[in-house]
Amino acid sequence: MLLIGCTAGERAAEPGGGPEAPAAQGKVVAVESEAPPTQPAAASMSAELPRQTYMPVVLPESFETLHQREVADKPRVMSRQRALLEARYDLRDLPSEVMMSGGRKAVQQGVRVKLPARVNSWSALTDLTPEQIRAQNSFPMGFRPLPHVKHLSGGQVFPTNHIEAILKAESRNLERFDVEFDLPDHLTPEFPAPIFLSSRPDLGDVSRGQLLTRNNYYELFVGILTPVQMEGLRLLLTPFPQQQFNQTEDRRSVEQSLGVTCLDCHQNGHTNAAFHQNPDTRPQAARFRLDTVSLRGMFNQRIHGSKRSLRSIEDFTEFEQRTAYFDGDHVIAAKKGVNLPDRASQVVMMAQMQNMFDFPPAPKLDEFGRLIPARASESELRGEKVFYEKGRCAECHPPPVFLDDKMHDLHLERFYTPETIGDQFNLAEGPIKTFTLRSIKDSPPYGHDGRLLTLEDTVEFFNLVLSLRLTEQEKTDLTAFLRCL
Repeated sequence: MLLIGCTAGERAAEPGGGPEAPAAQGKVVAVESEAPPTQPAAASMSAELPRQTYMPVVLPESFETLHQREVADKPRVMSRQRALLEARYDLRDLPSEVMMSGGRKAVQQGVRVKLPARVNSWSALTDLTPEQIRAQNSFPMGFRPLPHVKHLSGGQVFPTNHIEAILKAESRNLERFDVEFDLPDHLTPEFPAPIFLSSRPDLGDVSRGQLLTRNNYYELFVGILTPVQMEGLRLLLTPFPQQQFNQTEDRRSVEQSLGVTCLDCHQNGHTNAAFHQNPDTRPQAARFRLDTVSLRGMFNQRIHGSKRSLRSIEDFTEFEQRTAYFDGDHVIAAKKGVNLPDRASQVVMMAQMQNMFDFPPAPKLDEFGRLIPARASESELRGEKVFYEKGRCAECHPPPVFLDDKMHDLHLERFYTPETIGDQFNLAEGPIKTFTLRSIKDSPPYGHDGRLLTLEDTVEFFNLVLSLRLTEQEKTDLTAFLRCL
């Protein structure tokens, strides 16, 4: 068992970690554990979670003091996260022959989640019942919730390639002094991603291989977008204050910041795997890490947000700016300079532009989202059969856009006893929105928190959780089919 000590002083230094910090201050916190806590112990741990709703508004320290402390603590934070990731996953660069839609990056292959030492094979694990897996603590740690690199602070963390590109293009720095992006670049989406527009499918990729910024969007899209869409794109590329990037003394950027933009996470209308936390859960230790989802195909989606189930892209756009940028705390938002976009003159334009981002072409699929036999391999055709029959994938991911606009609860708490790992308390997650599988090969990592690094991991996850009992050949074929979507 790998343990990392956390003193009461260290915990109190986190936002929300003062007088109302978690009751477990001063205790040793498990990064990965072999023996699960008993159910009564887990219930006691849950009861010890603080009654914390609001973040602290008035801080007892200066920016200089905070900056000095957080910089000094960064090596410990990153070392702990590296140890956690290496204990859970095989992080090697193992590219397949399949390329992402822009043709510049290979799709990674292979199961990366590591089996517990006591389990000999994936088939042996799937022979166990959820109750047996829980009793033996055999649920792979890579299938457990993935904590934020600094869970008690949270906030948006951007990959290095995006930080460097925005700094060069706009002289705007998205680097945090307290944490870094934690996943290797080869396990993230293609950057910059190609852009396909639902209004102009004849043009193909309109990005010209460039990252959309406020300095090039007009040149790239003049004569292609309507004035309304162009204004929406401008707003999506305009920085507004956010919890960690603003003018205040508790920011996480060295210099005072104008903020972040919508497309800082959704680069080129897609995703760069930037992560933060869901704004909808309290206390802080119980929140979820959130992987950025793609904006492709938003015009065919009817609910938005992993947990919030917002019923329009207009609602999502507005409430991202009002609360999600500030960890769901409108009190903090008022302090840091919240942008309150006007519904009629701003939100509707931002929403319309988001609805222009289309999926890449899928040349092996027909108009109904089914494989064209003459274009597909035997493995892909077998995988399609698994998808619709034994695999039960189509029950939540029906074609042609491969989602059902529903939220589903997988009840993963059947498989493990909740405990605190990396400062995150792994409580039951409840219903999570179904995400589209169209162009899924372009969007690693997978799951709402990015806990599944490859499509093979994702197939193994659902094979276990849904008791599908797929054979090795069926899993291989299903993965081949998913890469066609």
